Amino acid sequence: MPLAKAASWLTAKRLRAHGLILAVCLWSAYIWTMATPGLRDRAGNLKGTDFLHFYTLGSLALAHSGADLYNIHAQSELVAQRVPAAAGIHYLPLYPPQVSIPFAPFARLSYPCALILWLTVSALIYGLCCYAVWRSLPNLRNHKLTVAIVAIASPAFWHLIAWGQTSALALACFTLAFLALRTHRDFLAGLAIGCLIFKPQLAVAPALVFVFTLNWNLIAGALLSASVQLATAWLYYGPGPLRQWMHVLLNLPNQFPQLEPRLYQTHSLRTFWTMLIPWPTAAFVLYVTSALLVSALAITCWRSRLPLSLRYSSLLFATVLLAPHLTVYDLVILAPAFLLLADCILTQPSHPISPHLKLLLYLAFMLPLLGPLARWTHLQLSVLVMAALLYEIWNLGRNSFPVPKSV
Repeated sequence: MPLAKAASWLTAKRLRAHGLILAVCLWSAYIWTMATPGLRDRAGNLKGTDFLHFYTLGSLALAHSGADLYNIHAQSELVAQRVPAAAGIHYLPLYPPQVSIPFAPFARLSYPCALILWLTVSALIYGLCCYAVWRSLPNLRNHKLTVAIVAIASPAFWHLIAWGQTSALALACFTLAFLALRTHRDFLAGLAIGCLIFKPQLAVAPALVFVFTLNWNLIAGALLSASVQLATAWLYYGPGPLRQWMHVLLNLPNQFPQLEPRLYQTHSLRTFWTMLIPWPTAAFVLYVTSALLVSALAITCWRSRLPLSLRYSSLLFATVLLAPHLTVYDLVILAPAFLLLADCILTQPSHPISPHLKLLLYLAFMLPLLGPLARWTHLQLSVLVMAALLYEIWNLGRNSFPVPKSV
């Protein structure tokens, strides 16, 4: 009963109010932080932060300097030449070589112009993905204002823009895959999923789910698009950078301390246990155990008779939980899951499970804001809530939840 009361309190009107307050607070803080002369914000950080790395990779692509794609020192020298305000900033090169090629046009511009263009592109991709999923959900059609406000207020979207990252492209992959699966075009869905080779940590859960469910059309599409990306890198740079990238991946466990200097900004099972348990071996065992359990739940959900909306939501939550490395801006890939589950709740508002889903969805949306508290608590609550959401979806499949199979 307390859950039902808490969930019933979350009306559309209150969600709009909460979203509006959150959006005003987040984006006002962003504008105030960025409204400084020069390329350093009020906190002394470079504006665009991670975009500098992609700008550097684009510069290397322009010069066909494949040999320097994994050379930190060469990239640092290049940064000092092209963006003097960023001198001394280093990034661990982990992206596959083909990622540099689309950023070559950005590298033709000055850093401020390139950053503005990239943030605009990222915002447009995010908006189009949310719109495309919303348009496919009839129960949300009358809630377009609520959906728009909540989408703008998304903490994950805010972090995406603040960091200047590439996660909007991953969101596009997942959105296109969902739209293809809705029309039973598994091969096209596979093509979209295979594009995640540029962020391979996000492909772990899809690979497990679709291999264990023997979806050969989807697997073929994924292998084709991933191969085309890697072949593009080979043709552009030769085989050297691909070999270097494979070496980097094999060495990745030793690079995690450099890759994740702020663990409280990460939201996956691996870092959840790393923060919570001070003994590395025990933390690793718990990570593997919980990852196997999450994998089993996700595969079971996908094999169930649940509608695509619920099965795909389970896949997205499993993607986040299983990713070996997932920073807060990557949570933007959950945007379709929020919309799909909201539509499910509207479909069956009186069902006993609805209060659980509604409250858990609200918490999953808001808790990334409290991520920094994990510096002191060592407990990343968002991970627990996402695991609970996956469990609830699995439980729906087990109990044959009566949801229409139109989506």
